[in-house]
Amino acid sequence: MVTVNSTVRVLCPKLLRPRKDPGLQWLIGSPFFPPFTIVSPFRCIHTLENSFSPDYTKESEDVRLLLLKGFDVIGAFISGSSDSSKTARDAINAALQLRKLLSSGRDLGNQDIIGAVAVPDSGDVQFFVSRGGNLSSVESLASVVYEDNSEKYIWESGCLVRCQLPIKLPFCVPLSNSSDAEKMYTHAIEAAAAQFKDSQVVYVVESLREKSSEVPGPIILRGKELDFDTDILDVKLVDKENPQDSDAKMLTCRDFCWKNKSASMVISAENADIFQVSILFNRSEKSTKTRVPMAEYFPALEDARLLVVDFELDVLCYASKDLSVRSAISNLIIPGLVDQLHSMKKLILPDLLTPHLQLHCYHFNPPGLLHPITVIYELNYGETELKQVEIRRSLHMRLGLPFDRPLLRVANALDFSLTKDISGSNLRRKGNSLLKDVHIGIPNSGVSGGIVSLVQGSYDYHHYLQDGFDDSGWGCAYRSLQTIISWFRLQHYTSTEVPSHREIQQALVDIGDKDPSFIGSRDWIGAIELSFVLDKLLGVTCKIMNVRSGAELPEKCRELAMHFENQGTPIMIGGGVLAYTLLGVDYNESSGDCAFLILDPHYTGNDEHKKIINGGWCGWKKAVDSKGKNFFLHDKFYNLLLPQRPNMV
Repeated sequence: MVTVNSTVRVLCPKLLRPRKDPGLQWLIGSPFFPPFTIVSPFRCIHTLENSFSPDYTKESEDVRLLLLKGFDVIGAFISGSSDSSKTARDAINAALQLRKLLSSGRDLGNQDIIGAVAVPDSGDVQFFVSRGGNLSSVESLASVVYEDNSEKYIWESGCLVRCQLPIKLPFCVPLSNSSDAEKMYTHAIEAAAAQFKDSQVVYVVESLREKSSEVPGPIILRGKELDFDTDILDVKLVDKENPQDSDAKMLTCRDFCWKNKSASMVISAENADIFQVSILFNRSEKSTKTRVPMAEYFPALEDARLLVVDFELDVLCYASKDLSVRSAISNLIIPGLVDQLHSMKKLILPDLLTPHLQLHCYHFNPPGLLHPITVIYELNYGETELKQVEIRRSLHMRLGLPFDRPLLRVANALDFSLTKDISGSNLRRKGNSLLKDVHIGIPNSGVSGGIVSLVQGSYDYHHYLQDGFDDSGWGCAYRSLQTIISWFRLQHYTSTEVPSHREIQQALVDIGDKDPSFIGSRDWIGAIELSFVLDKLLGVTCKIMNVRSGAELPEKCRELAMHFENQGTPIMIGGGVLAYTLLGVDYNESSGDCAFLILDPHYTGNDEHKKIINGGWCGWKKAVDSKGKNFFLHDKFYNLLLPQRPNMV
């Protein structure tokens, strides 16, 4: 075994240890990084029936869709054995097989492939390389560097390029021979894909960030100005400092990126530099010849049925900032559109002659993954429907994500509609933002030696008179419910919008708890009704804590503290004459002294944080204050609604 001095650079925080998961993993890199730079691992989740061998066809279909153009499979990671070099060859051979399918017939050239092997006893990882994919010559790599600041490594030198393209695809199917539908459909797909490379197609390139003198305005390129024959791995980066470079005046991706960013901006995919490519298929151009409009007529030889399939393509790519814009379009965007079009084609094909699926692309960057991925979801199914759950579960398995929290739901998708300036400040957001997490920064509770247990995560503050709706005197429980549902939204357990009072009433009528006359009324609701609505709209279960008197609430502090530690959801306190939202408790188990962090929905003023805190609308309340006044009434009962955090993907 020959050892070479080349260095492997590992950007991912950790490789998934095969002692816990002995399966094969694909190693992801990028042609824009130095050789042997590993960005992330993807688990192999498809194997042949009655075999541990990968199902390369299914794996290639999944990986081709998930992986942004600008990243590629550069190797494989597999469990070790007594013969590390043999195991490394097996890993390299698997990566070669997958790469051939991912290349779609493109010449891979003499590219080096990494084989990583975990030593069975220690769990240490050894790295090997096959020069030019030659399995007869496998060399051990001498050193390994684990990068400390991986996000900085990726996003200071790279950016995102996005292209959204709606396509209507009409085609005719003979009524007497519906079996020809697949053939006609495939032909229409190929024709649409070929249009991307038409010489007269127009590509408009513009920044997605706030306009600035640093970033040029939109530029226009035509298909005839692009080079579609260049292999992405051989794309030449532009060197603007070299005056002899013939491409010195060519615009690069860097020209559409901010030059001076605030040092306080968080380096991440969501804050990455990004620009957009729009495609226009109008083929009109200036001509010296006089022309008139033309229409072509293709007569059908028999009765036929017209089918129209709608595609909403949404491609996200990763590019070096020194890559020319032309290369980004021809070698990243266009191949990405073609691959996504074919992926959607396969999903639609089984239901081609029936009402077709509603497919939508989403981009995610879950915790632990250094780069975004792309997923296609069927919108025909609700997020709690079993098929969608199984799709997300398989994605969690491939990416090594936990199975007890939602990380790939629609609400988790990257939102590029948010515009930021170079300081990282939000300049614009869809919709009106409510105050979030108003309890942060409030004075201490005054409990000596207590342990504070608080709501986990973010919530919106909903209170009387918001949205121009007058619910003063009767809507406090509705507002508390809206705050609770906002918590589930902001923690990405659901993409369901926070319901209005009328929608809450409609939900109770739909389940049969209320009569139709309840809709539009000003009737109060309590903890039981809130539990029904949470189950109906979100599929969330709740526990109900019954307290006979306000004097007994301090006795429940230990149980409430456990709720905030284990579940972390806001609690609604109902019963008596008012409803509140409970955000935490401060409890001294030895002395019994305690305080309740109350968010009061009865506030009617403007959303000013200082005014809310100074007015006591969010703050610590003791059961009996220093003046002997009881916050919770002793002659009233209370029901506490404790929503349970779902264990779900």
